[in-house]
Amino acid sequence: MLRYIAEQIVWQEVPGEVSLAYTFSGCQLGCKGCHSADSWDARQGQPLSAEHFARRLQDYQGLISCVLFLGGEWQEPELMPLLSLSKAAGLKCCLYTGLELSDVSGALRRELTFIKTGRWLPERGGLQSLTTNQKFIDLRTGQCLNSLFQQPN
Repeated sequence: MLRYIAEQIVWQEVPGEVSLAYTFSGCQLGCKGCHSADSWDARQGQPLSAEHFARRLQDYQGLISCVLFLGGEWQEPELMPLLSLSKAAGLKCCLYTGLELSDVSGALRRELTFIKTGRWLPERGGLQSLTTNQKFIDLRTGQCLNSLFQQPN
């Protein structure tokens, strides 16, 4: 079962959306400088059951437009029902992963609206950096939306 260490409402991670965000524990990438290194230990956090998740979607009905999963792709069979519940509630779905797009299964990509890909490389910076290796992609169109994170000088 997926375990989460944080449940938050966020506004910046998916531009133009109010997102219910879950940070899952168990990431095995171990990127140097990761802001969520506390999530690496898979024993951390609380289990996220489909029942609890469905209740939270109901609690936020009309207040959120997207569900954001920070990780979880390493347990795809557990993540898929959560994506199905999100879509059934009429919500967009986003995944933040350190993997490259080609390393995320097609089945998982088909359930997502947006995906942020790429390992965190401190010398390249995050989505707000012009030199980042990370990409924020609208999977409906294939368009890279990094420019939405970058502030003009």
